[in-house]
Amino acid sequence: MDVRSNLPLTEVTLFILLSLAPQPNHGYAIMMEVDTLSRGRVRLSTGTLYGAIKRLLEQGWIERVGKDEGKKNGRIRKSYQLTDLGRRILKAETERLQTLVTAAHEVITRTEA
Repeated sequence: MDVRSNLPLTEVTLFILLSLAPQPNHGYAIMMEVDTLSRGRVRLSTGTLYGAIKRLLEQGWIERVGKDEGKKNGRIRKSYQLTDLGRRILKAETERLQTLVTAAHEVITRTEA
């Protein structure tokens, strides 16, 4: 599979994948990490988060891991982690974004000179 055919990622998808890059996490922790990583710009509702998680599971970019944790607010916490495919897509997207930033920087630097 050519991972580049899945690019560009939406901002929400990018931040969810980034939040899972270091370690597996459950939904609420993903929401908090996305908020932190985006410096408060992306605030996920539970509906948006769990819709995205469902889609990422179906695409095979993330997977459920471990045993479900204890109940929180009457719900069982489920943890997720990146799959190899999800990690490759995240890497391809960060490389794509770096190329864009480099090109923009070169243009801006050239026009300021």
